[in-house]
Parts: sequence; C-alpha cells; structure tokens
Amino acid sequence: MTQPPAPAQVDRRRLLRLATSAAAASTLAPAARAQPRARAVAFDGFVIFDPRPVATLAEELFPGKGEPLAALWRIRQFEYTWLRTLTGRYTDFWTVTRDALTYAAAATKVELTEGARDRLMQAFLTLKAYPDVADGLRALRDAGLRLAFLSNLTEHMLESAVASAGLDGLFEQNLSTDRVRAFKPDPRAYQMGIDVLGLSREEIVFAAFGGWDAAGAKSFGYRTFWANRLRLPVEELDVRPDAIGDNLQDLVRFATRG
Repeated sequence: MTQPPAPAQVDRRRLLRLATSAAAASTLAPAARAQPRARAVAFDGFVIFDPRPVATLAEELFPGKGEPLAALWRIRQFEYTWLRTLTGRYTDFWTVTRDALTYAAAATKVELTEGARDRLMQAFLTLKAYPDVADGLRALRDAGLRLAFLSNLTEHMLESAVASAGLDGLFEQNLSTDRVRAFKPDPRAYQMGIDVLGLSREEIVFAAFGGWDAAGAKSFGYRTFWANRLRLPVEELDVRPDAIGDNLQDLVRFATRG
C-alpha cells in the first residue's frame, strides 16, 4: 500500500506549485515600467514667437478695422490647415496665411492693397520672442534636453523668426509640416519628432500654444505641456494635457522633473 506523503513533502510540493504559478503570472503580466526621463522638447512656433505685433500692424494699417481683420485672419489660418489636410489639398503655411488674409480682408470689407498685404505677411518673418523665452530655453538646454520646433510654419518662416528673435543656435531641428505634407493635429505631423530625433514618444515633451494642438499631441502619445499664454479654458475634446502653464519656467519645471 502506498504511503501518503509526509507533511514536509506536501509543503514543498505546494510551495513549488505556488512558485511556478507566480513565475507564470509575472511572465504574462510584467510590471509596468517607469516612464523614461524626458530627453527632448518639441515646440509649436507660437510658444516661442509672439504674434501680437501682427495684429498691432493690422490696426495701424486699417484703423478701426484692423482688430477684427486680424482676429478672422488667425481663425482662417488654422481652419484652412485643417481643411487642406482633411481634403488632401496641402499647401505650405505661408500660402495658407496669404489665402486666409485675402479672405479675412474681403469678409471685413478691408481694401487690401498689395503693399499692405506684403507688410502684413512680412511681419511673420520678423516676430520676436516672448520675454521669458531666452532664459527658459537656456534652462532646458542646461538640463541636457534637446530642443526642436515641430510646427506648421515653413522652415523659412521658422529660420527668419529665430534670427529676428536672436535665438540662433538653440534649436537642433526646425521641423516643418512641409516634410510630411500634413498639418497638425494629423499624426503624421507629430510623428516627425520621433523619426527625426530618434526618440520614443515618451521621451519627448511637446509644448503646444493652442489648446487644440495640446489635445492632438496628447492623443498622439506625447507628454504634453500646454503653454496657455492666453489663459483659455481646456478644449472639450475628452483629453487633457499633462501640465498647463503660461510661461517657459512652468515648462522647465515640468520637463526636468524626475
């Protein structure tokens, strides 16, 4: 007659089964990895460059009409980028900006001469940086972060504004949506940061100016900081940025934390 196993044997066999089960469970459901440290910050252009002087110039050229002209112009700029991406009729942001100005002038009944149009367009090439930008960018660089633009602006617009703002040498890349012929928030636009910087999306912080851009970048998978300089409410798009601030010092604190 077979003898029952001794109590010690039962205990060892039970422990072996438990250990085997635990090992299998850990293989099937590995522990969540900690989020990697940020290694780069990708910027929308208007986080850096202050577009308000364009509206000021519009009012100088068309007293009493410049403010509504500039407001509609800016709305149409971005509406045209979305429509052109959705319909597959891409053209660069310089052309979009000119077309939006032509529409806004007609809608607000402003007589847009060639000279006035050229002055308003050229204003985008001579933008200056917000006062907090230079110190913020240097703090990010000193922390070891790589800096790049990821913008709807053309490369020429970015290069001209960088020179005008005295920010030469601070940005590693001027990534324009011209490279992929799709404006933000199309995923192809955000993908440029990963492809060109050679980093994972978790290693890139995206700094957005528009609430819609913050929602797009967060939906794509970037760690997203909304530079809410206009102090607007969060867009009702079922997604929130990881952090919100109204200056680059807030971004520095977010991007350099453990």
